[in-house]
Amino acid sequence: MTRVALVHDWLTGMRGGEKALEALADVYPEADIFTLVYQPAQISPGINRHAVRTSFLNHLPGIERWYRHLLPIFPVAVELFDLDGYDLVVSTSHCAAKAVIAPGRARHVCYCFTPMRYAWDQFDHYFGPERLGTAGSAAARPVLAWLARWDAATAHRVSRYVAISHYVAGRIGRYYNRRSDVVYPPVDTEFYTPDGRAPEDYALIVSALVPYKRLELAIDGARLAGMPLRIVGQGPDRERLEARARGAEVEFLGFQPDEVVRDLYRGAAAVMLPGEEDFGIVPVEAQACGRPVVALGRGGVNETVLDRVTGVLVREDRPEAFADALRAVKALPFDPAIARAHAETFGRQRFASEIAALIDQTSQAPPGARW
Repeated sequence: MTRVALVHDWLTGMRGGEKALEALADVYPEADIFTLVYQPAQISPGINRHAVRTSFLNHLPGIERWYRHLLPIFPVAVELFDLDGYDLVVSTSHCAAKAVIAPGRARHVCYCFTPMRYAWDQFDHYFGPERLGTAGSAAARPVLAWLARWDAATAHRVSRYVAISHYVAGRIGRYYNRRSDVVYPPVDTEFYTPDGRAPEDYALIVSALVPYKRLELAIDGARLAGMPLRIVGQGPDRERLEARARGAEVEFLGFQPDEVVRDLYRGAAAVMLPGEEDFGIVPVEAQACGRPVVALGRGGVNETVLDRVTGVLVREDRPEAFADALRAVKALPFDPAIARAHAETFGRQRFASEIAALIDQTSQAPPGARW
């Protein structure tokens, strides 16, 4: 019997990465899960039914609130995971999980959400002077440069990379000098469905409130377009964004359960994605609910949204361009059925069959094989 270990960066909520892990956990029901930090109350039953093993970080008091501040320790924590006895390792990684040390006989497949953004090309969004101050940013720069070198130096630990989009495959080639296959993440198109209602007059964002999401573009764009905006999500940027939205018709809804998010999708005139995403699961969920998307036309969204058919791709990262797109999406002859059919091509069954085929092929290769 093949023993399987699933390795994930951290389990503190059910975002797109965790939903991919959940689908993999269904493919490998006997697998053990390894993760740096684990909050079972925030995680789905599909993951929680597995044996979950955590790093030493999980035992620190209050770790769920400040684990991101321990980023320089993540490499040590990941490398301490004991995977002896496992024949197959599947990491789902956007940070450090891909650098886990697998036994010599084991195959290691990394389902890569992205090479570490903040270490490679988004330092300023996370650690720039406006975030940490001049001195704090200067102190963080060599630490993140070291993390980038470590990230590149450990790329060889993976037998095969599978990217979540062609956009991410390009990043893997650029930063790791490795090729990768592409399997789009799973979207629960059986849950996210239309209900036939006419759209209401509001735009919607479903997002973590973090810098690289660039939610200020959507806030300012909706203000210029005169369209109310509802924002679902939580994160460290909330206070700054609330100050930015002062005087505009913007409602911060915080965390909402999936049933509420689905209802908000169904009623939205448009679902906005103002940041450059590696894939972007929210636009696919919105289309599955029969709603159009207004998104910055960079990154993975070019692979998930049909411009002027299932939404509008914005070519300039300016509030005025987002305001124009919100006006344009109302004027389009938008067909919810076309959006729904397009979203169905990203369903969970498609993901499970494609990823399992690649993993099985890798498992049958000779020890030490690399793709």
